[in-house]
Amino acid sequence: MKPILLSFCLTGLAFAAQAEELPNIPDPIAIKGGVAVATLQATGAQIYSCSKNVKGALEWTFREPIAALIQQGNTVGRHYVGPTWEFADGGRVVGKLAGKAPGKTPKDIPWLKLDVTETATYGPIAGATAILRIDTKGGAFEGACATEGELHSEPYSATYVFVK
Repeated sequence: MKPILLSFCLTGLAFAAQAEELPNIPDPIAIKGGVAVATLQATGAQIYSCSKNVKGALEWTFREPIAALIQQGNTVGRHYVGPTWEFADGGRVVGKLAGKAPGKTPKDIPWLKLDVTETATYGPIAGATAILRIDTKGGAFEGACATEGELHSEPYSATYVFVK
């Protein structure tokens, strides 16, 4: 399938997305027949909290992500707890975990497939039914910690692909 260039306007910023098939996606997160409508880079952190596990020992547990969504060098939105992706035009989607594949190294957070549970009705990702988190770098953090309630920010980057 030849890519089709679609252009959207997002509060004065040009927001380009390519509609294309999704090659080289691991089976646990593959979307059969899906077409990418927007691909964004994310740079931010995975936030971990020091809390007690079931055995009463303190350990780092994932709390939430926080990241800027970047398209062609411009910040076009943000990603945060929910998981939620919110755009400068006010459009947003919320996802729910549907599949997971390991990152390329133990320090990389997993690749994910998320089903969209709250759909954007306008903007470049309107009608997206799934989101892929791929090409992760960093973000994984684990082990013992000393003070309950302490927070740790672990830098990460990823590619988010919005799929119809």
